[in-house]
Amino acid sequence: MLLRCLGVLLLLHIVDLWSVTADNSLITLPERDTNAVLYFETVLDPNDKLHLYWIVDYEEETVTFELRARVSDHDWIGVGFSDRGEINNADLCILWTDRKRKNRFQDVYTDESGFVTVDDHDDCHLLSMKRRGFVTRYAWSRKFDTCDNQDYYLEDGTTHIVYAVGRGPIRRLDGINLAKEIHGFQRVQLLKNVMPNPPFPEDTKTITIHNDKVAVPNVETTYYCTLHRLPPEFENKNHIIQYSSAIQEGSEGLVHHMEVFHCEVEADKKLPPWKGPCSSPEKPKILEACKRVLAAWAMGALPFTYPEEAGLPIGGPEFSRYVMLEVHYNNPELKEGVIDSSGIKLTYTPSLREYDAGVMELGLEYTNKMAIPPHQADFKLTGYCVAECTRVGLPAKGIVIFGSQLHTHLTGTKVYTKHIRGSAELPELNRDNHYSTHFQEIRRLKRQVRILPGDSLLTTCHYSTMDRENITLGGYAISEEMCVNYVHYYPKSDLEVCKSSIDTKVLGSYFRYMKQYNDEATSESKGVDENYQSIHWSQANADFLYHLYSSAPLSMQCNQSSGDRFPGYWNGTPKTEILYPLPPQKRRCTSAGAGKSYIDAEEEEGEE
Repeated sequence: MLLRCLGVLLLLHIVDLWSVTADNSLITLPERDTNAVLYFETVLDPNDKLHLYWIVDYEEETVTFELRARVSDHDWIGVGFSDRGEINNADLCILWTDRKRKNRFQDVYTDESGFVTVDDHDDCHLLSMKRRGFVTRYAWSRKFDTCDNQDYYLEDGTTHIVYAVGRGPIRRLDGINLAKEIHGFQRVQLLKNVMPNPPFPEDTKTITIHNDKVAVPNVETTYYCTLHRLPPEFENKNHIIQYSSAIQEGSEGLVHHMEVFHCEVEADKKLPPWKGPCSSPEKPKILEACKRVLAAWAMGALPFTYPEEAGLPIGGPEFSRYVMLEVHYNNPELKEGVIDSSGIKLTYTPSLREYDAGVMELGLEYTNKMAIPPHQADFKLTGYCVAECTRVGLPAKGIVIFGSQLHTHLTGTKVYTKHIRGSAELPELNRDNHYSTHFQEIRRLKRQVRILPGDSLLTTCHYSTMDRENITLGGYAISEEMCVNYVHYYPKSDLEVCKSSIDTKVLGSYFRYMKQYNDEATSESKGVDENYQSIHWSQANADFLYHLYSSAPLSMQCNQSSGDRFPGYWNGTPKTEILYPLPPQKRRCTSAGAGKSYIDAEEEEGEE
């Protein structure tokens, strides 16, 4: 009953919105009523002919969808899910019309080639449907976990929503090849945080830190830095309460990620101007002080809003008003003549909140010491934030993490961060089993997590290098790899980077071993890059490297916001051991029988 009510509420709410635009385009919506049903939306196809809305019911573990489709009368429409957006091995609910003009709604799945089979267990529950001319609207519901092996399991993280459209009426669905029909996919976070954002105070203001007509170089990877000075009002302390991207139209595919750094110098110190490549030898050395992260955005992220009790501090009498914008341009097609003025918009208030917030980096160092062999379907690397670092870097009462942004480059497929206290595993901080580098949202956690001094945080990234012929090194270029979790927390501490890599001495011993016992062309006279590239990457050698990474001691980055390491010896650090792991999550499945497909309001008749 609740699901049906939710579906009707969603339909009524969206019908009201339709009246505000002549062309039914809902890309920009009016302000939502705070008492209305909280819904989400996305465009599915490039021309917005398929527009999807949904609401999430965590109590019932159900998602209710509505699709607005601008298609010809009697065309069939399928919407569903797959692991990576492929139309093969997908799970869909298809609305179609048979040759007797009866509307049908069925649960189907596709095989390796994209051919359709109707599922014996129908988990697509149609709530309402209406066709008017070339516009079809229908709502349906689906459980997170249907306990059907042919159905997709809806979970936290990224969901790849697939769609397919074809001409109707048709005789039956079985045997249609969706790979030969119009199809595509869209990435979303389906199971979103349904807690509403706190209201902004009346004195809220915005400022955009952006490039000024930068000629994007026609090379694959560019890190472009520009120095900015905030206006005089930042001589007083403010709190950032939201930040978002400001991407120039036409640059959406080039801007991979952006960061705004504060320059940690004396408030009255004047810095030399700079705009150019971040690693240029001509960049003034004093600008290396621009290291404290104020805001970070990566491709696919929505605006990030702080909880009501915290804001990111910016400004004040001892605060330098200089900030550095770093923009990572990814230009694999080597486009020329692109002029860009993208940046990050900061929303801030002088009405200070209870806590100052901060940003901390977890995971692997940006270093070529960590690498991924070629032709690996699932290679795993883990970056450690060890107990010794949190013990010296966090306040006595710990910190509260409320947001997280997972980040890899092109070969990353899964990312998660485990929380360890003593030797016992606590509930995970964040996980994305269907991660995509093209959809890297900064997400408010559904539950805030307290991290105490002495806790450990283990960030693991899975990679697929099946299409690569040589080893993929860690580094800054998009063709190289990263493994990072940017966590947002309060109250702010001086610990800004808690990351690891393999101990340098152990890696040197590994290269010597590969030369002496495996007859590889490694050498002490070669650098790390060249040594990795000198190895013949058989599966046995790849397995050996994985076991080395899994057992070797660490070199730690336990860094203060100044860039200096906390006092201590951070080489040869032992790995965190998990002696008491969490038990596997159990599925709550019943032996309920298969549902019945919807066929108008009449009983099903035999096919001709």
